[in-house]
Amino acid sequence: MLLSAEHITKTYGTRSVLDDVSLYLEPGEKLGVIGVNGTGKSTLLRILAGAEEPDGGSVSRDPNVRLDYLPQLPDFDPANTVLEQVFAGLSDEARAVAEYEAKTILTRLGVPMFDQPVGQLSGGQRKRVALCAALVSGCDVLVLDEPTNHLDSGMVAWLEDYLRAFKGALVMVTHDRYFLERVTQRLVEVEGGKLYFYEGNYDKYLERKAQREEMAQASERKRQSILRRELQWVMQGPTARGTKSRERLERYEALKEQKGPEEKASMEITALSSRLGKKTISLRHVSKAFGARTVLRDFSLELLRDDRIGVVGANGSGKSTLLNLIAGRLAPDSGAMEVGETVRIGYFCQETPILDPEQRVIDYVKDIGDSIQTREGKVTASQLLEQFLFPKDEQWAPIGRLSGGEKRRLFLLAVLAAAPNVLLLDEPTNDLDIQTLTILEDYLETFPGAVIAVSHDRYFLDKTADRLLEVGPEGVVTEYVGNYTDYLSARREREKEKAPKAAPEKKAERPSGPQKLRFSYKEQREFETIDDDIAALEGEIAAVKAEAEAKASDYVALQELQARQEALEAALEEKMDRWVYLNDLAERIANQ
Repeated sequence: MLLSAEHITKTYGTRSVLDDVSLYLEPGEKLGVIGVNGTGKSTLLRILAGAEEPDGGSVSRDPNVRLDYLPQLPDFDPANTVLEQVFAGLSDEARAVAEYEAKTILTRLGVPMFDQPVGQLSGGQRKRVALCAALVSGCDVLVLDEPTNHLDSGMVAWLEDYLRAFKGALVMVTHDRYFLERVTQRLVEVEGGKLYFYEGNYDKYLERKAQREEMAQASERKRQSILRRELQWVMQGPTARGTKSRERLERYEALKEQKGPEEKASMEITALSSRLGKKTISLRHVSKAFGARTVLRDFSLELLRDDRIGVVGANGSGKSTLLNLIAGRLAPDSGAMEVGETVRIGYFCQETPILDPEQRVIDYVKDIGDSIQTREGKVTASQLLEQFLFPKDEQWAPIGRLSGGEKRRLFLLAVLAAAPNVLLLDEPTNDLDIQTLTILEDYLETFPGAVIAVSHDRYFLDKTADRLLEVGPEGVVTEYVGNYTDYLSARREREKEKAPKAAPEKKAERPSGPQKLRFSYKEQREFETIDDDIAALEGEIAAVKAEAEAKASDYVALQELQARQEALEAALEEKMDRWVYLNDLAERIANQ
């Protein structure tokens, strides 16, 4: 066992976030941690990583096990260069071995400026530098808090493949449901201070959680039925109750004291929207540049009243710029933009605005209005907060006591409660828990207005979008019909069409009549020896691996051996492709 946490308790003020919980991590295990924001997911990770002490219980791990931790908000020395920050804490020998891998990962994550001071990077770029530092550390256990935040779709897909191939153990908080589905083998849900474990990936979790809740409800129905029967008995006179009343009364009191399953709050709220006229938002031949860099070029859009548009593209391509233009926060350099008189924009921007930490949660909502009008009638500020998963006892707490995810949810509440008829969502899935995301997706299904969402969350776009805009190089925007899966399929087809086709070779004049297939002299010789060649390469790779194990402490030799192994594996892959071709040709020749 790599790591064990036993009987962990953690309390903040009067709020118990972890109550006598235990967790064990086996070698190679990939564990996903989920739960509503503010329930203690990040606290659990900090305790496992040794970054925070529990109030009670203990955490232990094998002394030979190396653990690396990616916090939600990493600390940085702003004077460090990107590479210096990645290698902070590593020995000179380890840096020499990891430098090539670090540069490769930084390039993959869109931070190729290795010598730039970290203090000059954006928040998203700094998080990616911290992610790189965790990945190249050569650890046995990775503890990652929201690793997919600030990654575009291509980066998320790459990280997904990387972690699936990672040989060590993984504990990870993420709200990316496709990521959970494809990477994790077991899930733990933090709920009400307890941990609930589910074997399997995200699909299995959904199935087994429904079974657990159904069993809990069935047990509660049985308890209530017994209570009703026992209450009738208790209400009888002493004589009718008989001589064994004392023990039965004690059992009745114990049964009455038991707690049934908690009624969960749900963010079910009638879509709030003001009337939207026929004229919405129109952009015609809009362009926008920052200095010499064009981020939008000759872009046109006619927004329909019921549009559901997803916006995708690499980080820094101009997706947020597009939303800021539509929101009127930026003016285009050229082109025209018209906004209808009835348009009321709600902008859920990528960065949560600074909230007054001393202001009470309920007062923040009351600043929007003491009550909100819905089709079913008025909803008070307190009722609205309950629908957004803020229990009554938390509504009077200062905002400064909320977690980052809870502040994000409170900001979402404020945007929706203002009753917009055009919703602009910039990375809405960042820092929102799965339960909130699920209800937001359901909310958008009934929202009687237009929605434009920039997102890297593939699951979210599959559920909400019916057309996608891809912001590409040089500011060129390409439109695709359908959701994210449809977009990927269409994009692959477009790339196939654009691929250069080999010019047809001039064929020598051949005698008339069908010609039989046959090997050339070179192919015949290659076919006869290719099995031996493959076996020889496999033997060389095995020998290099064995030598690397024997020289595990010689970092210079290890670097040379790693390069040798990569070259041999590339040669083997090429030889295997050739083997497939030659054997296919031999089969066709034999079948003539």
